[in-house]
Amino acid sequence: MTDSLHTELLEIAQEAARRAGALLRDGRPADLAVAATKSSPIDVVTEMDIAAEKLITTLIADRRPDDGFLGEEGASGDGTSGVRWVIDPLDGTVNYLYGLPTWAVSIAAEQDGETVAGVVEIPMRGESYHAVRGGGAWATGTWEGTRALACRPAPPLDQALVSTGFNYVTEVRTRQAEVAARLVPLLRDIRRGGSAAVDLCDVAAGRLDGYYERGLHPWDLAAGDLIAREAGALTGGRPGERPSHDLTIAATPGVFEPLQRLLEDFGAWR
Repeated sequence: MTDSLHTELLEIAQEAARRAGALLRDGRPADLAVAATKSSPIDVVTEMDIAAEKLITTLIADRRPDDGFLGEEGASGDGTSGVRWVIDPLDGTVNYLYGLPTWAVSIAAEQDGETVAGVVEIPMRGESYHAVRGGGAWATGTWEGTRALACRPAPPLDQALVSTGFNYVTEVRTRQAEVAARLVPLLRDIRRGGSAAVDLCDVAAGRLDGYYERGLHPWDLAAGDLIAREAGALTGGRPGERPSHDLTIAATPGVFEPLQRLLEDFGAWR
């Protein structure tokens, strides 16, 4: 891998995320409706998810025709270059459907299975987050210039603000609620924003001390996980494991391990 390749991948991801974000922000129809469902009747896809993924994959394929894709709305292909793009064109679809502002475009580039560049665009905040492996995490927003990101200094666990999310399958979300009920008395508080990509960036930006969730897919976390790590956060899953569908955790050092132990004790992966 070369620095020039990393830069190329990042620039393509930034352009694709920016264009998709503008499409979603400015092109949202007043009568937006559900186009399909995924894991359950409340886990939805809108016509805008599909349009945004098409925009992203078309732009990337024009620039790098030999790359592979893994997209939430169906983009799939191995490619021949060793680079694969992991795309969530609209993370936080239910928020978007209801007109809530917490949604994002998430694009990551992998080479040989390792994430090397990631972008999370949050149009309704006017914020964009990005990272290249080994190069730190950065953001632009309503402030002046580009800001280097750093996670918060670790508080005691009982003073930690932690975010989570809930699955759309009833049995799974019921179990997640049980875990959250056991966890919340041990923390400052729990938040539920509705977008994994945004939560991971908020850990990177020091707006949260930690985040955890069961049931994420690669496109939900690929870009945000890199951004959080490059900002100094620790990320993982169950002890000794990487973030996965079973469990994803991101937290400032000092919060990560005690939070992980509690989630393990509470069976948060079940």
